[in-house]
Amino acid sequence: MRSIDQPGAPAPERIQWVEARGRAFSFTLAAGLPLLEAARRGFAEAGFSGGVLSMRGGALGPFAYVMPALSKTGANAAFYSDTFRPSGITRLKLGAMTLGERDGAPFFHCHGLWTETDGRLHGGHILPEESIVAESFAVEAFGIDGAMFAADPDPETNFKLFGPVGRAGTDVKADSRAFALRLRPNQDFAVALETFCRQHGILRARIHGGVGSTIGAHFTDGRTVVPFATELAIKSGSVAPGADGTLQAELDVALVDYLGGIAEGRLMRGDNPVLMTMELVLEAV
Repeated sequence: MRSIDQPGAPAPERIQWVEARGRAFSFTLAAGLPLLEAARRGFAEAGFSGGVLSMRGGALGPFAYVMPALSKTGANAAFYSDTFRPSGITRLKLGAMTLGERDGAPFFHCHGLWTETDGRLHGGHILPEESIVAESFAVEAFGIDGAMFAADPDPETNFKLFGPVGRAGTDVKADSRAFALRLRPNQDFAVALETFCRQHGILRARIHGGVGSTIGAHFTDGRTVVPFATELAIKSGSVAPGADGTLQAELDVALVDYLGGIAEGRLMRGDNPVLMTMELVLEAV
């Protein structure tokens, strides 16, 4: 399986996780607000301080993003491009977001695909400080209680990355057993989730959110993405027994690579290692 040398030593624990309670809900991102504030308000109104959400359409403008890129200094295995700020209204096709905290304030990590005014499909990492909701639109969310994604320095990758941390629970209605996860580099995405579920007695799970990167990609239909640095969003995902009774993860994703290539499809089990990180929430069902 492919692997990439990271600047720091691998952490012994390859999956960061916190067990929590959670609940799925929907809300509307309000026009005129920064995307970060619109998301924060939606979670807060449902009684949550964070969680994950999925977008299926929507409009942003002004809008700013970066793409994956090669590292210019060698301090990281890969890095970000310069910032793109397309004019006019950008139309989202899809997106996945992790809402948490960075430096004690709300922050998000969000990847997606969208169409700019040039009519072409683009993708990348949406910047929370410079992206505004142009038209109100509905999103699907999953709030977590008893855990939070917090951005902390990660010596292995030399980035400040979201990872789950425990938080005191509240009296918010949250009926589902849920796990906030972060997968570390150089382990297969699907196999890591299957192993985690077996270890924690989870027979079936639904994946909510899902933001991260893989070392290229290999899809079940045989297509491959060769450029190694990607920005990936999960479109849908689950873990359930396969025909032989063993747990199998099904992961439908969308991604952009550092050359600007766009790809969507179902990841092949066993051949899609994590590049930098992968954040998501597993709901036991």
